[in-house]
Amino acid sequence: MKVLPFKIPKPEQNAIVFQIDYDEIFYDKLHQHEEIQLSLIVEGEGTLIVGDTINHYTKGDILVIGSNLPHVFKSDVNASKVSHMLTLFFSKSSFGTSFFEFEELKELQTFFKRSKHGFKVTSKHKALKELFFQLENASKFNRFLILFQLLKLASTTNYRSLSSFIYDKKITDNEGNRMRNVFEYTMNHFKTEITLDTIAEVANMTNNAFCKYFKKRTNKTYFTFLNALRVENACKLLISNTEYNIAEIAELSGYNNLSNFNRQFQIHKQQSPSEFKKNNKL
Repeated sequence: MKVLPFKIPKPEQNAIVFQIDYDEIFYDKLHQHEEIQLSLIVEGEGTLIVGDTINHYTKGDILVIGSNLPHVFKSDVNASKVSHMLTLFFSKSSFGTSFFEFEELKELQTFFKRSKHGFKVTSKHKALKELFFQLENASKFNRFLILFQLLKLASTTNYRSLSSFIYDKKITDNEGNRMRNVFEYTMNHFKTEITLDTIAEVANMTNNAFCKYFKKRTNKTYFTFLNALRVENACKLLISNTEYNIAEIAELSGYNNLSNFNRQFQIHKQQSPSEFKKNNKL
């Protein structure tokens, strides 16, 4: 199933689509699709932006991304040479518009409610992984049965939401391309200085128009988003890399001023970089 920016075409007659991604990187363009996405990260790690929020993904993560929720994976090729993901796509109307309203399926409503913001499963990993690994060799009928087992389990797990804000209007292809260009430029250049003039030019807008446009669609300013991305990169380095000190990690995350780095880190993580490193020792 080819993935296009902001659309996933569903093969005819297929209510459920099973997809295996196996490459150096995952599809790295901002996109959305009507189908709900259930994914297991078999190998790989990197940054995942869902809606307005920056997340880190790694091997073993089980992720659910809701219908028409914009998202992008940015694989860290330095951390893993292979990116491998197993995914099921389906929509709430795949089996009929009222299918999931039947009384027998009411217990799955928790899953759909959580999926609106996307979520990361934080418990019952073993059972869920076993179901994912059965998918590749399963018949279409058995994939249907496995889907409902996954939904039932995912409705009762502990979880963490992936996004804090949902833009309540469907993003058009033109808007999607503009936001995709902004996100892609930011993810590729956050380690260097990015000015308002620069990013507004990427969006092909005036500075003032861009600020309003970005805030309306993400519920945060562009520079709040940029700092969140930089802080998440610093967190990854603080946890996984011992050869750099905090000043070096600040520089590698786009900060040429240590006090500003400490201030932004405190804002986004409610603790200092040194406290975060101490509390997250591997």
